[in-house]
Amino acid sequence: MGKDKLRCFAEVSTFSNVVQMEDGKPYRGNWSADFFKNNQPLVLELACGKGEYTVNLARFFPERNFLGIDYKGNRIWRGAKTALEDGVANAGFLRIQIENLVDYFAPGEIDEIWITFPDPQPQLSREKKRLTSPRFLEMYKQLLKPGGFMSLKTDNDGLHAYTAEKIEELGLKLHVKTEDLYHSPFADEVLSIKTYYEKKYLQDNKNINYLKFSF
Repeated sequence: MGKDKLRCFAEVSTFSNVVQMEDGKPYRGNWSADFFKNNQPLVLELACGKGEYTVNLARFFPERNFLGIDYKGNRIWRGAKTALEDGVANAGFLRIQIENLVDYFAPGEIDEIWITFPDPQPQLSREKKRLTSPRFLEMYKQLLKPGGFMSLKTDNDGLHAYTAEKIEELGLKLHVKTEDLYHSPFADEVLSIKTYYEKKYLQDNKNINYLKFSF
């Protein structure tokens, strides 16, 4: 690990808006009340990377709480630092493995989930690692409130097609589907938030896919 990554990793452990690993388990079932100190709805961003979506969603919707989740502390550092410096109090971060979500959140605790530019895990042997595989979808179904929305933004056409296929196979409710977000009628100011990686993809003239669905 490079010196800069080590510095970020060390500094993020001192941030008041970041919870790491086992320290997050006591908040299970009470994230809004105990961590955010309010009773607002709770929204997760999975595989949040540098946290651009988490922080900007929090700016757009101060009446909601946003928690970005990723395992890499040096990535979380950027979003957490921005939120602290800019006083975005309804944005926080949790450093855990996403497959362990049920250990950190109670059934029905989450109002909405965003997945933004995750690793598409394209190899067939790694299908179970995809964040929209059936095993993950079943976990999200447990944790979301009835009618809670899922959103997926990805540059990967394969992951988009795979997820759309699973939505149909599992009988989920599809609300929005587009293979070219920025040439569609759906690209409002929220969906136009751009992450570090999305900006790179757009520079390479990649199309951006988007799906919104519920259970």
